[in-house]
Amino acid sequence: MILVTGATGTIGSKVLDILTVRGQRVRAVTRDPEKISTRSGVEVVRADFDEPASLRQAVATVRTMFLLTAPASPTTRHDLAIIDAARSAGVRKVVKLSAIGTGEKIGADVVGASHLAAERAVRDSGMAWTILRPSSFASNALRWVEAADQGRPVLDLTGPGRHGVVDPHDVAAVAVEALLSSTHIGRIYTLTGPELLTMTEQVTCLSRAVGRRIDTVAVSPERAADEMLAAGMDRSAVDMIITGAAWVRAGHNAILTDDVAAVLGRPPTSFQSWVMRHRRALGAS
Repeated sequence: MILVTGATGTIGSKVLDILTVRGQRVRAVTRDPEKISTRSGVEVVRADFDEPASLRQAVATVRTMFLLTAPASPTTRHDLAIIDAARSAGVRKVVKLSAIGTGEKIGADVVGASHLAAERAVRDSGMAWTILRPSSFASNALRWVEAADQGRPVLDLTGPGRHGVVDPHDVAAVAVEALLSSTHIGRIYTLTGPELLTMTEQVTCLSRAVGRRIDTVAVSPERAADEMLAAGMDRSAVDMIITGAAWVRAGHNAILTDDVAAVLGRPPTSFQSWVMRHRRALGAS
């Protein structure tokens, strides 16, 4: 039995899809079971990272776990809670979704500090482990189209900083290989696409594909933080975003690796290919 947390999210849902296509027995964990369609080979379990009893039920009889947490505010509490439950239940292997740049510093700030603490907990758990650190997701483009539909420009926090934009399906496919094979135990994979793009270049590509103009506007960290706080975001989440953006803006995310190709045996998907494959969802004319 393979446990998939974050089963309704961008990556978790794709991990679930690939595992079921490959005939694996999967337990999907979510706070809202109605969001997961019924399908053969998938057991859906309601669980909450803040409810220890539900986590113990979720990990029972599980031997391999895909670990993805996405709290509204950066914290390792959720990771620690399910790692503890998994270890007690005899789970043998965990594949943890982290983020590129985790543990690096920009000034006095640590990039992905909560991811770093969670990675350490995974590595110290006694379970076999693999850690995935993906770059910026191509699917961020869906949010940019939403902004354009509302008559707003896309806010560009990273300026000249380049991203090795990665297809979420590639990330999920690597996760599945790590779940099913012992080859990847003890590895940290940095997952990128095949090219480096600024945010403006990504939006330009998106505009061409959907057949309409989408504008970007450069914003200062201070203004961006004010807008996010005004929208109701937690201060710690805003600080995490601002730190990550500063790291990218300084050029530190200009990273390309061959990890996707090495694991999947094929080149990673380009941003343009991802956009063309999702033209309908992006509102192409």
